[in-house]
Amino acid sequence: MNSALIPNLDLRQENVALPLRMENNANTPAVPGRHAHSLVILDNRELDRQCLAQCMAAQKADLQILAFGSIEEWKQKRDEYPPLSAILLNVGGKKIDEPAVSEQIRKLSSEFVSTPLIVLADSDDFGQIVRALEYGAKGYIPASVSVSVCMELIALSVAGGIFVPASALFAMRHLLDSSNSTARPLAGMFTDRQVEVVEALRRGKANKIIAYELNLRESTVKVHVRNIMKKVKATNRTEVVFKLNDLFLSGGSAANSLC
Repeated sequence: MNSALIPNLDLRQENVALPLRMENNANTPAVPGRHAHSLVILDNRELDRQCLAQCMAAQKADLQILAFGSIEEWKQKRDEYPPLSAILLNVGGKKIDEPAVSEQIRKLSSEFVSTPLIVLADSDDFGQIVRALEYGAKGYIPASVSVSVCMELIALSVAGGIFVPASALFAMRHLLDSSNSTARPLAGMFTDRQVEVVEALRRGKANKIIAYELNLRESTVKVHVRNIMKKVKATNRTEVVFKLNDLFLSGGSAANSLC
């Protein structure tokens, strides 16, 4: 080997920045005394947790990133690390409601009450997000975000916030819209005033009471009742109430079939 090449080789080795040392399955930047707090990544897939830890360490130099297969592994040497700021549980493609996953979230959130537990998952399904929060998670991060965004979201949880993906908000809005539609399935079939009369009829109120509550003449209420009876094809008051209740139970599709 040409001896002239050796100094160049040594120079390249000296310029390697922030080497990671492997210790007890943890990836930690080898710069002692630098970090005030730590973040623990829990993932039983070794390659995944190592890659994620290294990417995060490059993004957040003031936070020591630790990666373990389980919380028990971390506990064995917890005194060697800075105070814990957050726990990131990477469940990958697993479902939140799988017994092993749900139990792990419940156990961690119960044991580490003052430390936010954040779930990292492949899915951004609304149901999965809600269950994770119900089980005690303080945030839910989909794997579709970048590492830098992931670190910002973890910081939000540490500060006391709770993060959920925007897709969850859109799903919630859809559920609310669906709920409103179900609550008033006859809104497209009757006028607003007739809907109010329908609600009163379903409660068994007499025309005189309906007129008083809606500030109408009793004769006007009778006209509304007749028109409602025609639309639902009822021949008397008892039948109209029965059909209206049936429509509310069966939803808007039944209403459309009577139009």
